[in-house]
Amino acid sequence: MNDDKILNGVLDEFRSIAAIPRPSGHEKKISDYLKNEFSAIGCIVVQDESNNIIADLPASSGKENAPLTILQSHMDMVCVADTGVKYSPLDDPIKLIENEEYLCADGTSLGSDDGTGIAEILYIFKNVKNHGPLRAIITVDEEVGMTGARNLDAKYLLDAEYYLNCDNEEDDLLTVASAGNVGIEYHRHIKWHDAHERRHSESAVSYEVKVSGLLGGHSGERIGDGRGNAIRVLAQMILGLREANIDFDVSKIEGGTARNAIPATASMVIVTCAGKGAIIEVAETMKKRFLRAYGKAEKDISIDVGEANFPERVMDEEDAVSFAELVAILHTGIFAMFKEYPGLIETSANIGIARTEGDKLWLSYFARSGIEEKLESFRRQGKILGKRFGFDIVADEPSPVWEANSKSVLVRIVTDVYNEQHDNKMRVESIHAGLECSYMMKKNPNIDIVSIGVTTLDIHSPKERLVLATVASQVRLIMGTLERIAAMEKK
Repeated sequence: MNDDKILNGVLDEFRSIAAIPRPSGHEKKISDYLKNEFSAIGCIVVQDESNNIIADLPASSGKENAPLTILQSHMDMVCVADTGVKYSPLDDPIKLIENEEYLCADGTSLGSDDGTGIAEILYIFKNVKNHGPLRAIITVDEEVGMTGARNLDAKYLLDAEYYLNCDNEEDDLLTVASAGNVGIEYHRHIKWHDAHERRHSESAVSYEVKVSGLLGGHSGERIGDGRGNAIRVLAQMILGLREANIDFDVSKIEGGTARNAIPATASMVIVTCAGKGAIIEVAETMKKRFLRAYGKAEKDISIDVGEANFPERVMDEEDAVSFAELVAILHTGIFAMFKEYPGLIETSANIGIARTEGDKLWLSYFARSGIEEKLESFRRQGKILGKRFGFDIVADEPSPVWEANSKSVLVRIVTDVYNEQHDNKMRVESIHAGLECSYMMKKNPNIDIVSIGVTTLDIHSPKERLVLATVASQVRLIMGTLERIAAMEKK
């Protein structure tokens, strides 16, 4: 089977997946689709209460005593759109654009993370010839809460020996360990004032202050690139306006798209009697400060000030100041590096979302670490800061850290197959991002797990693109690995 045929086959699967809206927490439609697809192949399929799909494919004739191998990916995606692009994550399919080098989307995220993983697994299940017992596990809600992996019944892991997670973003990288994480939401009840009563002067004007032009990106993979955070810039604008003695009220705050994505844009609506020029002067000062700190990575930041519709209400000054001070004090970016592994990030954090919704002002904070005690430390810190700044907090249970297995048989098999198929050698590393592997390892500590994947660039952003040249080679890597496992006997 030639590479073009493999690529076209996987892309056919991907097109069908991309046509089904599948933001985190809304996976029923894609789950139903996958249930039907795997059933049509001849798999025994379970759709559990979380809408996870578990599909078992019987072994090839004579290979029934080979070890059970799991191929796994997740069905949800991070849904983001470029400024000005009309896009409803719940209703709109992904519009695909393909050229000789890349597959990307028209103005939105692509969903290659992890739609390509699903497409590969479907293609392999339909075309693999020489294999032992196979199981596909396609989970829900990986991008937000990992509830699919959390809620998966351990019985689907206890009878398996090998596990290939297909959610990596570099085709020459074999991931053997990953960071744990903890999500913390800060919520504050807003005290609202009537905007017209608050500003009696007829000269009062409403402005939208918008931060844009930042790179954004995945808060684990791109956290070490020195990228800026638009929500922090917005908070610094609030504090900067106060430092400039400009009297103003905040009506609306909005920034970010996902807790595990570095926010590229953020905005607020303010009401003031100050002139537009005074607001722009502060914006220019904030921009200069930002470029001095982040200019090596971020060169296209804009802080624009434009007129906005006069709001009905504005928040109390204490609410806006508490928000800005909390954001200013929360650490974002790299927190610590591993001393044992030069160049590897140990701990980091990101402010991913900020919103005014109804009577609530809230923000989402997401920390990662390869040391579980440090994740607990973030939870404790969250409670202290929440109390200090008048916010209630909702903190997740930290996800477990996935530690490397020095005795892994699967690492040897996959690297051997890759090195035989390529001129270069496969890299074996730990990554500073959360993978479902950590939950699977917790359910079955004896399972042998690795993570692989195609090369996808700028995930969780409208610039996301799949490198087409890596698709067929990834399928060949998986099929070659399954063939080696098929020649083995169960332990």
